[in-house]
Amino acid sequence: MVPLRAVTDFEEPAPATCREGTGEQGAGTHGTGKGLELAFDGVTKAFGDVGVLRGLDLVIPAGQFVAVVGRSGGGKTTLMRLIAGLDGPTGGTIRIAGTARRGLQPDVRLLFQDARLLPWQRVLSNVGIARGPGWKARAQALLAEVGLADRAGDWPYVLSGGQKQRVALARALVTEPGILLLDEPFGALDALTRGDMHRLLTKVWRQHGFTAVLITHDVAEAVALADRVLVLRDGVIADDVAIDLPRAARAAGAPRLAELERRILNAV
Repeated sequence: MVPLRAVTDFEEPAPATCREGTGEQGAGTHGTGKGLELAFDGVTKAFGDVGVLRGLDLVIPAGQFVAVVGRSGGGKTTLMRLIAGLDGPTGGTIRIAGTARRGLQPDVRLLFQDARLLPWQRVLSNVGIARGPGWKARAQALLAEVGLADRAGDWPYVLSGGQKQRVALARALVTEPGILLLDEPFGALDALTRGDMHRLLTKVWRQHGFTAVLITHDVAEAVALADRVLVLRDGVIADDVAIDLPRAARAAGAPRLAELERRILNAV
């Protein structure tokens, strides 16, 4: 287990400045800056006699994009469910924006591999499913943001897999969450569509400023998208890797990218 600290995009953060040598803004300075800090203090989770998470100490700064990788059964899904409030920890404390939390969190949203659209609702109504004042205008604006402004009146069954995931992303953003959890949302897409979704996700993350936590088995995807990659193995953080490349330089085959991928694969 490696000791953890709040890993940021660069060693000495300064508000609204670019990373030295990268030209990218540091975590927490994107968009509206509405991301929330997430902290685990000695968190454990057990199911009966089986321990899944073991004394997890972790800080994710507001607005950071973190990927969590690991083998099946290593605790990734359990970690996501704890953040969302779908399960409670056996021990320790989970803090969001400095406040201890339990139960479902209104400022946390999830995006799954399955888009989970309601087949009896048109696209616009699926995005604005939470309703509330001004929901139609907000839903329409988000559809435009994900490139589907002209599909608001369509039924979900006429959409492609990538289009359904765009609708699901718009729906997740409609309530302006402080934390967005992504549970392998692009795993079922073809390579070209997955690349398009990677670019779209990066764009909306920068615009909205939420804290992003991506659960994935795909190390290449983790390195392409995240500021930081956590390797979860046997319920503990086996490695905590800062991705010190600007996104524009993360082309397949780049030597530094390959080096980071090898380090993560060795830790898995």
